[in-house]
Amino acid sequence: QVQMAQSGGGSVQAGGSLRLSCTGPAVMIFDDYAIRWFRQAPGKEREAVSCVSMDGVYKYYADSVKGRFTISRDNTENTVDLQMDSLKPEDTAMYWCAAAERICSLDKRFDYEYTIWGQGTQVTVSP
Repeated sequence: QVQMAQSGGGSVQAGGSLRLSCTGPAVMIFDDYAIRWFRQAPGKEREAVSCVSMDGVYKYYADSVKGRFTISRDNTENTVDLQMDSLKPEDTAMYWCAAAERICSLDKRFDYEYTIWGQGTQVTVSP
């Protein structure tokens, strides 16, 4: 089963920054895939927070993170990063990257198409 490798995350105080990275394995034709970042806090539904298109041109953000999070990708390195600034306690969650062979969007109806996942990483923001 193909899986992407995540790194980054951890604990930070409110107002701080963290960076998450997601790397696709060599067997994955990385630029065939749109990449999303999802998160899920305890007791809450999973939320798609950002998406980047296959070529890195189109980027989308949930309203809850717009202006604070920045997604980027480097197809030469098979990586997608999520820079998270001005973090808030409500950003505390488990974060996953996921890949789909489709155009990029945050539409929940297409969640099922994200079939290649990272292992998840915890982000904790203290007040």
